[in-house]
Amino acid sequence: MRYIYSFIVFISWQILKLVALVNPKISQFVSGRKEVFDVLKNRTSETDKVLWIHAASLGEYEQGLPILERLKLEYPTHKILLTFFSPSGYEVKKDSSPADITTYLPIDTPKKAAMFLDTVKPSLAIFIKYEIWPNYLHMLNKRKIPALLISARFKPDKIFFKSYGGFMRSSLSQFSHIFVQDDNSYMLLKNIGIEKVSVAGDTRLDRVLEILEQDNSLGFMDQFQQRKNCLVAGSTWPEDEKLLVEFINNTKGDEKFVIAPHNINGEHIQNLKKSISKKTLLYTDLPKQISADIQVIIIDTIGLLTKIYSYANIAYVGGGFATGLHNTLEPAVFGIPVIIGPNYKGFLEVEDLVQLGGILPIKNQKEFNEVINQLFNNAKESSSIGAINSQYILNNKGASIQIMEGIRTLL
Repeated sequence: MRYIYSFIVFISWQILKLVALVNPKISQFVSGRKEVFDVLKNRTSETDKVLWIHAASLGEYEQGLPILERLKLEYPTHKILLTFFSPSGYEVKKDSSPADITTYLPIDTPKKAAMFLDTVKPSLAIFIKYEIWPNYLHMLNKRKIPALLISARFKPDKIFFKSYGGFMRSSLSQFSHIFVQDDNSYMLLKNIGIEKVSVAGDTRLDRVLEILEQDNSLGFMDQFQQRKNCLVAGSTWPEDEKLLVEFINNTKGDEKFVIAPHNINGEHIQNLKKSISKKTLLYTDLPKQISADIQVIIIDTIGLLTKIYSYANIAYVGGGFATGLHNTLEPAVFGIPVIIGPNYKGFLEVEDLVQLGGILPIKNQKEFNEVINQLFNNAKESSSIGAINSQYILNNKGASIQIMEGIRTLL
């Protein structure tokens, strides 16, 4: 079966190379892998001790970051190699990750996997969440290099638990240990004979707690907020922005609003600004002194959202009406209510917090307006809801500690 899988991967790679000629995103995916082995040969030597961490994209990177940072502290003589599967992770973090080397992961064929491991010779491999590559795992096992899967979560409908999923089940069995997020995942793995598994939780909770320890002050937000009610909407899509604009344009109060769109393309940002009738500024156009009558700031850059959330009374997290919900933990850690769209299934922490009442899903404009007005007008209720979120994160922290204990037994 592994030969059939490898053949399919090889053919898929040839097709992607053709698609890359007309698709810019696929072009990045393909061209970015051309220099991987040159980079690795230039940045590693025979004497290096390498710890390898692999993430699919940016979300998985954030989950693995607490482990990456702890490895840097505990194993300063090792080199940390970070690989990405997708351009959306690699392009953002290629120059800003704390890893010593950041590259794409070569495709999962026997030849590429063997070349990669022969070049890097890692002492340990760590895969994050859903990254299960059969040829890499086979080669790691063959070389007796320990491999961990961390922050994993499984559902019964996945191939591992189907009658025809034997090949993928055998790949799971090649991990030295699997750290899962929840009890359901633990039981699913146990039921298919995977014994080396522990419930550790989600490392993202440890990651967001670190946010509280950093300096989150922003001069422009100090000027802008002025102790008024402030709604911060992060990672918004057009479907989210339609709700926000309708509410903002019809509000009678002096509340403040910050919108940080997912798409910061110039045309999109300008159209969004034009649709808002209140006095609005773009972040890149902010003067040294922000006048009190400015009610809306649109963030047309990246890297500020986490700190901006610290100024919010309410957060709205985008994606729940569109392609997929964005990170709700970043605002939740500040102890504020979080509002989302209706599509949130599959996100464990969101499902938990919706049930507990800290995250509030809405389905339409009417519900959006009612929830925002209720929270703006009832500070006590807002504070009580927000406390549910911060307490949940505190109650479920510690995944990184347990995973690091497992790593120490392997190194």
